[in-house]
Amino acid sequence: SSGINAEWPLRPGEMSEQTEKAFQKQPAVFLNKKRQIGTKVSKTGKDVRWTKNVGLGIKTPREAIEGTYIDKKCPFTGNVSIRGRLLRGTVHNMKMKRTLTIRRDYLHYIKKYNRFEKRHKNISAHVSPAFLDLKKGDSVLVGQCRPLSKTVRFNVLKLISTSGIDKKKFSKF
Repeated sequence: SSGINAEWPLRPGEMSEQTEKAFQKQPAVFLNKKRQIGTKVSKTGKDVRWTKNVGLGIKTPREAIEGTYIDKKCPFTGNVSIRGRLLRGTVHNMKMKRTLTIRRDYLHYIKKYNRFEKRHKNISAHVSPAFLDLKKGDSVLVGQCRPLSKTVRFNVLKLISTSGIDKKKFSKF
């Protein structure tokens, strides 16, 4: 896989942070550190990586700490703060680059008939390269952040459970 047309998600062994035309780097890390006498300086700057704790009891994934990816919209390594709502949903679609759609099922009460009807909402969420093992049907926790694009206002924070359920099936009961 080479160039901009590289398939996503990449596997951990073939992850490369330089796939765009512009040079990708973390803005908080200075890469041109001067060499001191008697020490070796790495050419790639892989020993320096900036990560943060998003809070709310969510652990930073190991891939975010040890990985080499560059993602400015990642809540662990980028310039995005999580505030507002935390929602749980099922992965519905992963056809976009670094974005997925989650499906949230709920019941709506109809007072006239004294019954509930099934409804659902689809939410677009940014998925960091730290979560490479997500599949359709997985249950994830997403957190609200600033608008990242026209439709994306959430960021994947945690993989809750893995299951291979049908994508259209109502999963509340």
